[in-house]
Amino acid sequence: MSERLAQFAASGYTFRKQLSEVNSVNEYHENDVDIEFITIVEGPTPDFASTSSQWPLGLQEGPINTSFAVCKLRTFDGEAMAARCRNAWQEGRPVRLDYPDHQGIRQEVDIIAVRAETVQEGDVLHLWTCV
Repeated sequence: MSERLAQFAASGYTFRKQLSEVNSVNEYHENDVDIEFITIVEGPTPDFASTSSQWPLGLQEGPINTSFAVCKLRTFDGEAMAARCRNAWQEGRPVRLDYPDHQGIRQEVDIIAVRAETVQEGDVLHLWTCV
C-alpha cells in the first residue's frame, strides 16, 4: 500500500484494494460473484460530485481508464454500512451502490471507498465510486 493510501486508511477511510476486477456488472453476474449491494430504497437520487483527489488512482490497476466521483448519503447506521463494505472487500467481493436515477430507473455503480461520519443531524456515509 502506498504511503498516501496508508494515511487515508489511518484517518478512517476504508477502500477496496484492487480495481482490476471492476469491469462491468454483467461480468460479475456471469462469474457468479456474490456482490454486496448498498441499496437506496427511498429518497433523492445521490449527487455524484467529481473528485480532484488523486488517491483513488492508487486503487486503479492496469489500462482501465476510470473516472471517480464521491457522494454523501444520510443513513441510520453509517458504521454498520461501512463494515458491510469492509467485510465484502476482505472476502474479495465487489460492492455496488444500487439507486434510482431521476426518472426512477434503477442504476448501479461500483463503490471503491467508504467513510462513515456522525454529524449533528445523524450519520453520513461518504462513498467513492467508479463512474
